[in-house]
Amino acid sequence: MGPSAAVADIRNAVRASLADLTAGDVVLVACSGGADSLALAAALAFAGPRLGLRCGAVTVDHGLQPGSDERAAAIAGLLVDWKFDPVYNIAVTVADTGGPEAAARAARYRALDEVARRPPRDTDGQPATAVLLGHTLDDQAETVLLGLARGAGARSLSGMAARRGLYRRPLLGIRRITTLTACAELGFDPWSDPHNDDLRFARVRVRHQVMPALAAALGPGVAEALARTARLLRADADCLDDLAFAESGQLRGAGSDPAGLDVRWLASLPEAIRTRLLREAAVMAGCPAGALTASHVQQVDELVTCWHGQRWADLPGRVRASRRDGKLWFTSR
Repeated sequence: MGPSAAVADIRNAVRASLADLTAGDVVLVACSGGADSLALAAALAFAGPRLGLRCGAVTVDHGLQPGSDERAAAIAGLLVDWKFDPVYNIAVTVADTGGPEAAARAARYRALDEVARRPPRDTDGQPATAVLLGHTLDDQAETVLLGLARGAGARSLSGMAARRGLYRRPLLGIRRITTLTACAELGFDPWSDPHNDDLRFARVRVRHQVMPALAAALGPGVAEALARTARLLRADADCLDDLAFAESGQLRGAGSDPAGLDVRWLASLPEAIRTRLLREAAVMAGCPAGALTASHVQQVDELVTCWHGQRWADLPGRVRASRRDGKLWFTSR
C-alpha cells in the first residue's frame, strides 16, 4: 500500500525542488521540530537517497524558551535516527534589537549560512548545494498580507522565493493542513512553538484572526489567491529589477559615478525603474538594505522629480542624498 495523499504530495514537492541536482550533491534541511519542517525532513529522508543525494539536517536552538536546548538535542537525535548525515545542532544568540521575530530570523540564517559552508566528511570538501526550508503556502499568504499592511511595494508583496541562492522552499505550494496531516499519518508528534500562538506578534494575529476573517467573508481559497498574487508579482518584480540593473549599467558605462547620478537621465526613466536604481545606489553608498524603506526611496525620488530647493534626504546608515549641479549625490555623513 502506498503513502497517503498528504505524504505523497510533500514527497513529490521535494522531488520537484531537487530535480536539477546531481547524485552526490549535499542537501541540508532545516528542522525545528514543527509540523512543517518535520514533514519536509521526512520527505527528504525518503526522496533524497533515492536521488543519490547526500542528505544532512540542521536544527537551531534560539535559546528563547526554557528547555530549548533539550528540545533541540531531541530533534537532532531524531534526525540522526532518520539517517541524516551530518546533523548539526546549533545554538545561537538572538540580539535584543530590531524586534524578536526579525532578530531570531537573522540569527537563524547566520547559522544556516555557516553550516552550509562546512563540507561533510567524505565529500572531498564539497559544501551544501541546497538548504531546504519548510515554509508553506499559508506562510506565503501571511507574508503577502503583512507586506500589504505595511504599504510595501511589489517586491515585498511578492513574498518568499521558492528558490534564492542556496535556499529552497519546496512546500510553498502545500497547505499547512497537509503537513499536519502527513505528520499524523506518519506517527510524528510535532512540537508546537508557543510563540506561534502569542498574539503580541503581527504574524500570529494574521494567522489566527485575519486569515479566518477573510475566509469567512470571502469564502475558501483566500490563501491560495494570495500565494498566486505573490507568484505573479514576483515575476513582475524580477523583470523590473533586471531592467533597473541594465539601466544602472548604462549609467556606469556612460562614465557617471554611481555616487553622482545625472538628474535628467533619472527623470527620463519610468518610476518603477528609477526608484529601483535609486535604491541600489543608496545601498552601494552604505545604506543597510533591510533598513531602507519605501518612504526613504520616495524622499530621494522627490529630489529628482519634485525638487523645489530642498537640500537633502537623510537615509539609514548615515548616508545622505542631495542634489547639486544637476546630479544626485550619495555621501556618508
